[in-house]
Amino acid sequence: MTALRVLLVAVFIVLTAYTGIVIGEHGFGLLSVFFGDMARMGWAGQFNLDFMFMLTLSALWVSWRHGFSVAGLCLGVAAFFGGALFLSLYLLIQSFRVNGQISALLVGPDRMRP
Repeated sequence: MTALRVLLVAVFIVLTAYTGIVIGEHGFGLLSVFFGDMARMGWAGQFNLDFMFMLTLSALWVSWRHGFSVAGLCLGVAAFFGGALFLSLYLLIQSFRVNGQISALLVGPDRMRP
């Protein structure tokens, strides 16, 4: 669990720094670039489409893990739009909430059998 937590912290720090630099250089125009690449039907668009489906799966998993509650749905939206930046922080926090128990991390503590 320590290695996973170190990786999650590294992902969060590197991606936060990289995102800050990109926003500083290019502003907040992500969506037009993201969907523009898809509309051009090139490899960048294929990558973006693949990535969007991964974001969708992440959002569904986070929402499911929280029983599709209002909080779970809000976290799912954050997972979709936040990507790895959100997911790295979410998993780090949850890893401490479940005391490092990987099965509880995956399915949520409410789904664990006594």
